[in-house]
Amino acid sequence: MSNLEIADRILYEDNHLIGINKLPGELAQGDKSGDSPVSELIKGFIRERDKKPGEVFLGIPHRLDRPTSGVLLLTKTSKALSRMNTLFREGTVEKRYWAVIDRAPEAPEGEMRDWLKKDQKKNKSFVVKPGASGAKEALLRYKLLSSGDRYHLLEVSIETGRHHQIRCQLAARGIHVKGDLKYGARRSNPDGGISLHARLLGFDHPVGKERDRVVCIAPPPEDNLWRALTAGLPLGRDTAGA
Repeated sequence: MSNLEIADRILYEDNHLIGINKLPGELAQGDKSGDSPVSELIKGFIRERDKKPGEVFLGIPHRLDRPTSGVLLLTKTSKALSRMNTLFREGTVEKRYWAVIDRAPEAPEGEMRDWLKKDQKKNKSFVVKPGASGAKEALLRYKLLSSGDRYHLLEVSIETGRHHQIRCQLAARGIHVKGDLKYGARRSNPDGGISLHARLLGFDHPVGKERDRVVCIAPPPEDNLWRALTAGLPLGRDTAGA
Protein backbone atom coordinates (compact mmCIF):
# COMPACT_ATOMS: atom_id res chain seq x y z
CA MET A 1 0.00 0.00 0.00
CA SER A 2 1.39 3.40 -1.00
CA ASN A 3 2.04 6.24 1.42
CA LEU A 4 -0.53 8.30 -0.49
CA GLU A 5 -3.21 5.68 0.21
CA ILE A 6 -2.27 5.58 3.90
CA ALA A 7 -2.26 9.38 4.15
CA ASP A 8 -5.76 9.49 2.66
CA ARG A 9 -7.00 7.19 5.44
CA ILE A 10 -5.78 9.37 8.31
CA LEU A 11 -8.77 10.83 10.16
CA TYR A 12 -6.92 12.77 12.86
CA GLU A 13 -3.31 13.39 13.83
CA ASP A 14 -1.30 15.48 16.26
CA ASN A 15 1.91 15.00 18.25
CA HIS A 16 0.35 12.34 20.49
CA LEU A 17 -2.38 10.60 18.48
CA ILE A 18 -3.18 9.28 15.05
CA GLY A 19 -6.57 7.93 14.01
CA ILE A 20 -7.00 5.97 10.79
CA ASN A 21 -9.82 4.34 8.88
CA LYS A 22 -9.08 0.61 9.13
CA LEU A 23 -10.20 -1.53 6.20
CA PRO A 24 -12.23 -4.73 6.65
CA GLY A 25 -9.88 -7.69 7.11
CA GLU A 26 -6.89 -5.65 8.29
CA LEU A 27 -5.19 -6.67 11.52
CA ALA A 28 -4.95 -3.89 14.08
CA GLN A 29 -1.86 -5.45 15.65
CA GLY A 30 0.20 -8.58 15.16
CA ASP A 31 -1.18 -12.01 16.06
CA LYS A 32 -0.37 -15.68 15.54
CA SER A 33 -1.42 -15.46 11.87
CA GLY A 34 1.84 -13.71 11.06
CA ASP A 35 0.06 -11.27 8.75
CA SER A 36 1.38 -7.72 8.73
CA PRO A 37 -0.80 -5.47 10.93
CA VAL A 38 -1.93 -1.99 9.97
CA SER A 39 0.07 -0.63 12.92
CA GLU A 40 3.28 -1.64 11.12
CA LEU A 41 2.10 0.09 7.94
CA ILE A 42 1.53 3.28 9.91
CA LYS A 43 4.94 3.00 11.57
CA GLY A 44 6.58 2.73 8.17
CA PHE A 45 4.57 5.64 6.85
CA ILE A 46 5.54 7.89 9.79
CA ARG A 47 9.20 6.81 9.61
CA GLU A 48 9.41 7.75 5.93
CA ARG A 49 7.25 10.89 6.06
CA ASP A 50 8.97 12.36 9.11
CA LYS A 51 12.43 10.96 8.22
CA LYS A 52 12.79 9.31 11.62
CA PRO A 53 16.10 7.46 11.98
CA GLY A 54 15.08 5.18 14.85
CA GLU A 55 12.12 3.07 15.91
CA VAL A 56 8.67 4.67 15.70
CA PHE A 57 6.51 4.25 18.81
CA LEU A 58 2.87 3.35 18.27
CA GLY A 59 0.53 2.18 21.01
CA ILE A 60 -2.91 0.65 20.49
CA PRO A 61 -5.23 1.50 23.39
CA HIS A 62 -8.35 -0.30 22.13
CA ARG A 63 -9.43 -3.31 20.09
CA LEU A 64 -10.98 -3.38 16.66
CA ASP A 65 -11.72 -6.88 15.38
CA ARG A 66 -10.03 -7.91 12.14
CA PRO A 67 -13.24 -8.17 10.05
CA THR A 68 -14.49 -4.78 11.29
CA SER A 69 -13.72 -1.50 9.54
CA GLY A 70 -13.56 2.05 10.84
CA VAL A 71 -11.83 4.29 13.35
CA LEU A 72 -8.68 2.82 14.84
CA LEU A 73 -6.86 5.09 17.27
CA LEU A 74 -3.12 4.72 17.84
CA THR A 75 -0.90 6.69 20.19
CA LYS A 76 2.45 8.19 19.21
CA THR A 77 3.73 8.65 22.79
CA SER A 78 3.77 6.46 25.88
CA LYS A 79 2.08 9.22 27.89
CA ALA A 80 -0.85 9.29 25.48
CA LEU A 81 -1.07 5.48 25.55
CA SER A 82 -1.25 5.35 29.34
CA ARG A 83 -3.91 8.03 29.52
CA MET A 84 -5.99 6.64 26.65
CA ASN A 85 -5.88 3.22 28.31
CA THR A 86 -7.39 4.88 31.38
CA LEU A 87 -10.11 6.63 29.36
CA PHE A 88 -11.14 3.38 27.68
CA ARG A 89 -11.02 1.48 30.97
CA GLU A 90 -13.18 4.10 32.69
CA GLY A 91 -15.71 4.02 29.86
CA THR A 92 -15.47 7.73 29.04
CA VAL A 93 -14.75 7.23 25.32
CA GLU A 94 -17.79 7.58 23.06
CA LYS A 95 -17.96 4.62 20.65
CA ARG A 96 -20.48 4.58 17.84
CA TYR A 97 -20.83 1.90 15.14
CA TRP A 98 -22.80 1.42 11.94
CA ALA A 99 -23.96 -2.11 11.13
CA VAL A 100 -25.59 -3.50 8.01
CA ILE A 101 -28.02 -6.12 9.32
CA ASP A 102 -30.34 -8.71 7.78
CA ARG A 103 -33.36 -8.02 9.97
CA ALA A 104 -34.59 -4.84 11.64
CA PRO A 105 -35.13 -4.92 15.42
CA GLU A 106 -38.73 -4.88 16.65
CA ALA A 107 -38.43 -1.29 17.90
CA PRO A 108 -36.67 1.29 15.70
CA GLU A 109 -34.79 2.61 18.72
CA GLY A 110 -33.90 1.17 22.09
CA GLU A 111 -31.30 -0.64 24.16
CA MET A 112 -30.04 -4.19 24.61
CA ARG A 113 -28.76 -5.40 27.96
CA ASP A 114 -27.31 -8.89 28.37
CA TRP A 115 -24.69 -10.91 30.20
CA LEU A 116 -21.95 -12.20 27.90
CA LYS A 117 -19.44 -14.95 28.41
CA LYS A 118 -16.43 -15.49 26.14
CA ASP A 119 -15.45 -18.96 24.96
CA GLN A 120 -11.68 -18.70 24.56
CA LYS A 121 -11.33 -21.82 22.42
CA LYS A 122 -14.00 -20.74 19.94
CA ASN A 123 -13.08 -17.03 20.16
CA LYS A 124 -16.78 -16.32 20.45
CA SER A 125 -19.10 -14.80 23.04
CA PHE A 126 -22.48 -16.09 24.15
CA VAL A 127 -25.45 -14.55 25.98
CA VAL A 128 -25.88 -16.32 29.33
CA LYS A 129 -28.01 -15.97 32.44
CA PRO A 130 -27.47 -12.80 34.50
CA GLY A 131 -24.68 -13.23 37.01
CA ALA A 132 -23.36 -16.47 35.47
CA SER A 133 -19.81 -17.38 36.42
CA GLY A 134 -17.28 -15.58 34.24
CA ALA A 135 -19.94 -13.46 32.51
CA LYS A 136 -19.93 -9.68 32.17
CA GLU A 137 -22.86 -7.32 31.72
CA ALA A 138 -23.14 -5.69 28.30
CA LEU A 139 -25.19 -2.65 27.33
CA LEU A 140 -25.70 -1.05 23.95
CA ARG A 141 -28.13 1.47 22.53
CA TYR A 142 -29.27 1.43 18.93
CA LYS A 143 -31.22 3.40 16.33
CA LEU A 144 -32.45 2.23 12.94
CA LEU A 145 -31.15 4.69 10.34
CA SER A 146 -32.43 3.27 7.04
CA SER A 147 -33.84 0.18 5.35
CA GLY A 148 -33.50 -1.36 1.89
CA ASP A 149 -35.07 -4.35 0.19
CA ARG A 150 -32.94 -6.92 2.06
CA TYR A 151 -30.75 -5.08 4.53
CA HIS A 152 -30.99 -2.35 7.15
CA LEU A 153 -28.56 0.17 8.62
CA LEU A 154 -28.32 0.31 12.40
CA GLU A 155 -26.39 2.84 14.49
CA VAL A 156 -25.10 1.37 17.73
CA SER A 157 -23.54 3.09 20.73
CA ILE A 158 -21.83 0.73 23.14
CA GLU A 159 -21.67 1.55 26.84
CA THR A 160 -19.48 -1.45 27.67
CA GLY A 161 -16.56 -2.82 25.68
CA ARG A 162 -17.20 -6.56 25.73
CA HIS A 163 -15.74 -9.16 23.36
CA HIS A 164 -17.76 -9.24 20.10
CA GLN A 165 -20.48 -7.36 21.97
CA ILE A 166 -22.51 -5.96 19.07
CA ARG A 167 -22.28 -9.12 17.00
CA CYS A 168 -23.25 -11.35 19.92
CA GLN A 169 -26.11 -9.25 21.28
CA LEU A 170 -27.69 -8.81 17.85
CA ALA A 171 -27.34 -12.51 17.00
CA ALA A 172 -29.07 -13.45 20.26
CA ARG A 173 -32.13 -11.63 18.86
CA GLY A 174 -31.99 -13.25 15.44
CA ILE A 175 -30.29 -10.24 13.84
CA HIS A 176 -27.05 -10.80 11.95
CA VAL A 177 -24.37 -8.43 10.69
CA LYS A 178 -23.93 -8.97 6.96
CA GLY A 179 -21.02 -11.32 6.27
CA ASP A 180 -20.64 -12.45 9.90
CA LEU A 181 -20.61 -16.23 9.53
CA LYS A 182 -19.34 -16.70 13.10
CA TYR A 183 -22.58 -15.27 14.48
CA GLY A 184 -25.06 -16.73 12.04
CA ALA A 185 -24.98 -14.75 8.77
CA ARG A 186 -25.84 -16.94 5.78
CA ARG A 187 -22.95 -15.94 3.53
CA SER A 188 -19.62 -14.19 3.74
CA ASN A 189 -18.65 -10.84 2.24
CA PRO A 190 -16.36 -10.91 -0.82
CA ASP A 191 -13.57 -9.11 1.07
CA GLY A 192 -13.73 -11.50 4.02
CA GLY A 193 -14.81 -8.74 6.38
CA ILE A 194 -18.16 -8.06 7.97
CA SER A 195 -20.42 -5.05 7.52
CA LEU A 196 -19.71 -3.59 10.95
CA HIS A 197 -18.06 -0.18 10.87
CA ALA A 198 -16.56 1.75 13.79
CA ARG A 199 -18.10 5.06 12.78
CA LEU A 200 -17.02 7.39 15.59
CA LEU A 201 -14.66 7.74 18.54
CA GLY A 202 -15.05 10.77 20.78
CA PHE A 203 -12.92 11.59 23.83
CA ASP A 204 -11.18 14.35 25.76
CA HIS A 205 -7.63 14.75 24.50
CA PRO A 206 -5.39 12.77 26.88
CA VAL A 207 -2.47 15.22 26.82
CA GLY A 208 -3.79 18.58 25.59
CA LYS A 209 -3.56 21.32 28.24
CA GLU A 210 -7.25 22.15 27.96
CA ARG A 211 -8.29 18.56 27.28
CA ASP A 212 -10.02 19.60 24.06
CA ARG A 213 -12.61 17.22 22.68
CA VAL A 214 -11.45 14.99 19.82
CA VAL A 215 -14.00 13.38 17.51
CA CYS A 216 -12.87 11.00 14.77
CA ILE A 217 -15.47 9.99 12.18
CA ALA A 218 -14.73 7.40 9.48
CA PRO A 219 -16.56 7.18 6.15
CA PRO A 220 -17.98 3.68 5.59
CA PRO A 221 -16.54 1.25 3.02
CA GLU A 222 -17.12 2.20 -0.58
CA ASP A 223 -19.52 -0.33 -2.05
CA ASN A 224 -23.01 -0.17 -3.53
CA LEU A 225 -24.86 -1.47 -0.47
CA TRP A 226 -23.20 0.98 1.92
CA ARG A 227 -23.89 3.79 -0.57
CA ALA A 228 -27.55 2.86 -0.83
CA LEU A 229 -28.14 2.57 2.91
CA THR A 230 -26.24 5.76 3.78
CA ALA A 231 -27.73 7.93 1.02
CA GLY A 232 -28.62 11.29 2.54
CA LEU A 233 -26.57 10.72 5.72
CA PRO A 234 -23.47 12.83 6.50
CA LEU A 235 -20.41 10.80 5.54
CA GLY A 236 -17.53 13.28 5.76
CA ARG A 237 -14.36 12.75 7.75
CA ASP A 238 -15.43 15.25 10.35
CA THR A 239 -12.83 15.79 13.02
CA ALA A 240 -12.49 18.34 15.74
CA GLY A 241 -10.10 18.68 18.60
CA ALA A 242 -6.68 19.65 19.78
